Amino acid sequence: MTRSTLQAVAPVLNVVMRAGTLGTRFVLVFILAKFLDAAELGTYGLFSAAIGYSLLGFGLDLYVYTTREIVRVDRATQGHMLKSQAALVGLIYIVLSPALLWLLPQAGLPRALVWWFLPILVLEHLNHEIFRLLIIFSKQITASALLFVRQGSWAIAVAAVMAFSEEARNLNFVMAAWATAGMLASLVGLWALRKMRLGGWRKSVDWSWIRKGIRVSGVFLIATLSVRAIQTIDRFWLQDLASIQVVGAYVLFFGVASALSVFLDAAVFSFRYPELIVLGSEQKFDELHRKVCQMAAQAIGASALFVVSSALIIPVLLGWIGREIYVAQIDLYYWVLAAAIAYSLAMVPHYALYAMRRDRPIIVSHVVGLVVFIIATLALTHVSRPYAVPMGVLLGMLVVLIWKSLAYLKILFGAR
Repeated sequence: MTRSTLQAVAPVLNVVMRAGTLGTRFVLVFILAKFLDAAELGTYGLFSAAIGYSLLGFGLDLYVYTTREIVRVDRATQGHMLKSQAALVGLIYIVLSPALLWLLPQAGLPRALVWWFLPILVLEHLNHEIFRLLIIFSKQITASALLFVRQGSWAIAVAAVMAFSEEARNLNFVMAAWATAGMLASLVGLWALRKMRLGGWRKSVDWSWIRKGIRVSGVFLIATLSVRAIQTIDRFWLQDLASIQVVGAYVLFFGVASALSVFLDAAVFSFRYPELIVLGSEQKFDELHRKVCQMAAQAIGASALFVVSSALIIPVLLGWIGREIYVAQIDLYYWVLAAAIAYSLAMVPHYALYAMRRDRPIIVSHVVGLVVFIIATLALTHVSRPYAVPMGVLLGMLVVLIWKSLAYLKILFGAR
């Protein structure tokens, strides 16, 4: 097979593997909903949200800085950058881990699950960084394959075993499968990076480079913490306003709706994003805008198709699950879906702004979105306690979408 043929097939193969991962994750959430009670599914949702948010605090979003810098140097220096980043992250884990392990039970996580938290967090962090590096080094196929290993493979295992074994229908089995897949993916990912022969590993840690990275990524960290806070606080807040069973329904519907962003990332953003970076650095704004318009059209089309297909499928799947709590809370899905669409569409101007090195609108939009979410949810609790959170999430995401879109258009036409 020629190189040109491989390049032509790569996007399709990438989408197929991402779709496979997406499909297995989609099945997993329904398997968990069927074989675990709603309270256990809600607890799983709290655990997952805490993992996602902790990744930000432990990683400091340093990959934002590393991503930009590592592509500017040759292979002989790239390993030195990664070593410096790893040194910082290691220190953060040493400092923050004890406090985290104390805080989790206070937040409502069962102590039996707390001991799974740190191993899974470390593996998820390592795999996230490997995935980002492979994308930056244009190894999308390898990245997607490893994504399937760490997200899809254990979902298949859990679904298969739970279907035939009642003893496996518990959260401890889920966590064990999660950790095992993460370990396998990290080993294969490290081997893939080793084959790239990145140099500079024997050089001493560059603390001045790290300090600069913290200054740069620290600003992004504020933005990321803000938008991810919406997707973390929502579950804990909903537990307080409603019940852990309603959180279980929310987690189920969120798992379905978030499939849209996963698909768009695989089919659109992961391929368009590197092109935007190049066009932005070369200040080819007219061509950049054409690419952004293409991204927007693809994202809108995919969103419309997803709305129709999911609206047809989800009632059938809820009937298969056979738990009244989810059927009773079906209206939650459409609020969650609307928020997922707003979030996905907001990524179009997000990538454009990032490519143009206009970071301030991104940061401000996320902070403002968080503020709107909190204020709206507080106000809406007087209207409907179970629906205050999803409605607040939607309003927060709409603000982020509108803010980024207006900022991009203003900067674009001002640059011409």
